[in-house]
Amino acid sequence: MENTVNRIAGTPSANNRKKPVKCVVWDLDHTIWHGILSENDQLTLRKDITDILKTLDSWGIINSIASKNNHEDAIRMLEEFGIREYFLYPQINWDLKSGSIGRIREKLNIGMDAIVFIDDQPFERDEVAFVHEQVRCLDVDVIGNILQEFKPRFITDESSLRRKMYIDDDIRNLEEQEIGNNRQFLESLQLAFSIQPATVNDLQRVEELTIRTNQLNATGYSYSYEELEALLKSPDHQLFVAELTDKYGSYGKIGVAMVERNGDTWTLKLLLMSCRVMSRGVGTVLLHYIMNSAREKGFRLEAEFLPTDRNRVMYITYKFAGFTESGKLDNGGVILTHPLNDFVSYPDYIKLSTHTS
Repeated sequence: MENTVNRIAGTPSANNRKKPVKCVVWDLDHTIWHGILSENDQLTLRKDITDILKTLDSWGIINSIASKNNHEDAIRMLEEFGIREYFLYPQINWDLKSGSIGRIREKLNIGMDAIVFIDDQPFERDEVAFVHEQVRCLDVDVIGNILQEFKPRFITDESSLRRKMYIDDDIRNLEEQEIGNNRQFLESLQLAFSIQPATVNDLQRVEELTIRTNQLNATGYSYSYEELEALLKSPDHQLFVAELTDKYGSYGKIGVAMVERNGDTWTLKLLLMSCRVMSRGVGTVLLHYIMNSAREKGFRLEAEFLPTDRNRVMYITYKFAGFTESGKLDNGGVILTHPLNDFVSYPDYIKLSTHTS
């Protein structure tokens, strides 16, 4: 086990894994259905498309639409076919489809490389690929293999609720606009933040988080279930998971921290937080918990940061928390150190609960 843990702590092999698909954006005419809506064709759904949409949805892969059509007519047809509910943030208009996909990406707050676009027209695929090089643009003839191609390794509790979580978040955002005052809004949410040592039952979700989280991952590392299981058994490592709920329901497990213990020093080897919760003012709670725990137990605290093309906000988070650079890593990253002079308070609009092993 020692060799496995040492390898994991330095260069996780899961980094080489293919990027997960987080959203499939569908064309409508001759893709979701046979026929052209605007030409008053007799439309029929493509074979097995309903089962495909339901399955992707149950896996936590969001379905959306980029279609050149009249919005009201297309929505009516989707409702008649009984599949309207499976599409989040549909973009049905006469704009360029690259623009529609850009708006979907912004709504979902995901990377372009997590989006797949399916369209029967080569021109539309080429237009999107020209503007968004990272989007995978596929012809409609791939539909028969799509489930085999896109199936995640694990289907977690959070997976099947992902579309609902986005819808719940839209409701929260509307309430925030109505209230106007961000502080009052956060107080009204009745936020409850839980931190506890990870168990084997958490590992599928932790693997999913490390693979799916890019912007708010301090090292960009991703870990497989097997690597996480080895870390869980290691006496020199501690893995924490964080969960957030509010009056609308649960956000699920949204944060992970992994500490390596070496003598009198704790080193944060992994710190990540789901992008979905950053606007809830909870982004630093897990970090502050690690800082306070290290201070209480008399440990020095270091943290590793490895820059990627997306995670600079995590470096800024460390700096604002009082960390300073104290060394370099062989992989191009830096070591950050905190003096831990004082206890760090948590936001008073959050009810924090912790469970220590």
